[in-house]
Amino acid sequence: MQISKNILVAPLNWGLGHATRCIPIINAILANGDTPIIASDGMALALLKKEFTRLQFVELPSYGIVYPENGKFLKLKMLQNTPQIWNAVRKEHALLKQLITDYQLNGVISDNRLGLYSKLIPCVYMTHQLKVMSGNTTWLSTQLHLNYIKKFDSCWIPDFNEPQNLSGLLSQNDDMTIDKVYLGPLSRFKRSAITQKKYDLMVLLSGPEPQRGILERKLFNEVKHFNGKVLFIAGKVKGEQEMIKKGNVTYYNYLSTQGLQKALDRSEVILCRSGYTTIMDLQKLGKKAFFIPTPGQFEQEYLAKHLEQQRLVPYATQENFNIEMLDMVQEYKGLAQVYSSRTISISAMLTETFSKVKENSDPIPN
Repeated sequence: MQISKNILVAPLNWGLGHATRCIPIINAILANGDTPIIASDGMALALLKKEFTRLQFVELPSYGIVYPENGKFLKLKMLQNTPQIWNAVRKEHALLKQLITDYQLNGVISDNRLGLYSKLIPCVYMTHQLKVMSGNTTWLSTQLHLNYIKKFDSCWIPDFNEPQNLSGLLSQNDDMTIDKVYLGPLSRFKRSAITQKKYDLMVLLSGPEPQRGILERKLFNEVKHFNGKVLFIAGKVKGEQEMIKKGNVTYYNYLSTQGLQKALDRSEVILCRSGYTTIMDLQKLGKKAFFIPTPGQFEQEYLAKHLEQQRLVPYATQENFNIEMLDMVQEYKGLAQVYSSRTISISAMLTETFSKVKENSDPIPN
């Protein structure tokens, strides 16, 4: 008889992407007959509480990640916030010891939360960034990240381990001391057979403030000049859903996974950030898109260029974008062109990873 396991799933609260790509992981844990306990903070925690109303939740210390209004100063802002981030990492690491006891945890899946490693139970770190882009400090930021990854038992990478992948060089690293498992792209959505479109354009926003709000205001003005029906999803998770219809634009502050699946299925072109989780979702659904990277975020800028160079998706800077640029989309192949026949069973990986007992670990007290 299989004994049910308690597994902590903890996404970083940096936009909504880390939380949403944990949804298929949480569903796989439930399908295995195990119990996920969800831990995060802020908007990420709020989103997952809406998706999984019957699960247990834990609030973790906030990393306090805030973007500057001018993207050119993002690196400086992150440096200024470093003491606060490291303090949160130390706090969550100390808190994990208590959580292992309180929830009788059998394992941890941390999506980019650096402090959730332990010698007591198997701990997985999930990331697509084995190379952390930061301009002329890329080598340093990469090494700092790798040093933390090595504290975990395994690194799960949501991408293909093949030349034609979604994340380009970000997910590639030849460090043999890291146990790397390439899962393939993760998405909470399923490919649909729906071909009839209701919206010519869907604006899909996410990411930390103030840049999310800056882009929302810019695009809300731009789409008024779009010749077609527009669905505008602002990416603001609130207590209640808001819907406003004005002219050619239907506006929602937020949609659940089920609602967003329907909206994406019925939309011709997606205008959004080049966040990695968004890219995985669009690839899963085989969509055509146009990207506007978050100013100053080297990772999103790299991903946009990587996919543009493959003639998959066009992009523009936030400063230069105008609605007429969407005409370029038809000249590109779209993300349905990125595929692989190799898949990994998340269910099997969960069973294999969390059935292990760590050597030299003290028993968890009752």
